[in-house]
Amino acid sequence: MRKTIMTAAFAAVLALTGAAAAEEMVFTSWGGTTQDAQKAAWADKFTAETGISVLQDGPTDYGKIKAMVEAGSVSWDVVDVEGDYAVQAGNKGMLEKLDFNVIDKSKLDPRFVTDYSVGSFYYSFVIGYNADTVKDGPKTFADLFDTEKFPGKRTFYKWSAPGVIEAALLADGVAPDKLYPLDLDRAFKKLDTIKSDIVWWTGGAQSQQLLASAEAPYGIFWNGRLTALQQTGVNVGISWDQNITAADALVVPKGTKHKDAAMKFIALATSAEAQKEFSLATNYAPINLESAALMDKAAREALPDAQKATQVNADMNYWAEHRDEIGERWYAWQAK
Repeated sequence: MRKTIMTAAFAAVLALTGAAAAEEMVFTSWGGTTQDAQKAAWADKFTAETGISVLQDGPTDYGKIKAMVEAGSVSWDVVDVEGDYAVQAGNKGMLEKLDFNVIDKSKLDPRFVTDYSVGSFYYSFVIGYNADTVKDGPKTFADLFDTEKFPGKRTFYKWSAPGVIEAALLADGVAPDKLYPLDLDRAFKKLDTIKSDIVWWTGGAQSQQLLASAEAPYGIFWNGRLTALQQTGVNVGISWDQNITAADALVVPKGTKHKDAAMKFIALATSAEAQKEFSLATNYAPINLESAALMDKAAREALPDAQKATQVNADMNYWAEHRDEIGERWYAWQAK
């Protein structure tokens, strides 16, 4: 009798433990102010609506995703990744297919929707300069690569990703509609002309510090980081000429134990209201097509989707296909 009671009690504990585990999930992103905004606009509201706790983890690590999936031990449920990685990982079978009966993709920017991913937000690489140090800063990528007109250090994104290679080709006179396939020989030849003047930034906060201190008084930045820096009182000049767009994406690693919760989380995160709130906090553009109507005119004009006249869209499918070979050459060139 005692054994039966203990067994029943143990079973009850297991049931409660399982129920508790089902009431939480893990969202992983890149940290910093972006993840803070994602937590406030998406995760906290998701918990309030569903009762499901959203644990925060990060930074995003592609090697860790691969290891978890291959080991069949996935602890991340929704992950914010770069758009080209999302395409590549989906093609390699590392991601769950998204449930579009739960996620309403009809309201989302089709540029950022695949079977395995939807946009998280999209941003532009833009030219920024410290306007206290440089009164009339570079306006074009050709200007930014002109060391006679603009001597000294300039700062670029360190990692192999859409943005800098396209900027080098645009600076060298390649027309925006002729960028792909990327002429890597031509791009690296152009980058060679300023290599000794490049200070690499590895994250948004570092890019802001380099510009604010004028250690690198100009460079290529994520647009949201420049707007945020302006709001702190730093005199920042921004040129949107040929701003290069790229997007982050939300994905679900293959083998998640909380698939249903993950789909519901993505549905909320990509809703018009949640995307609006995130955009207002970060100045990155929403991927929900109905979000802009919820913002006032001044807020909309600070976002990349208001800068389409000279906008250049990075080709995520091209990058997904060539991501590894570009990365290998990119890091070998940096190390020389």
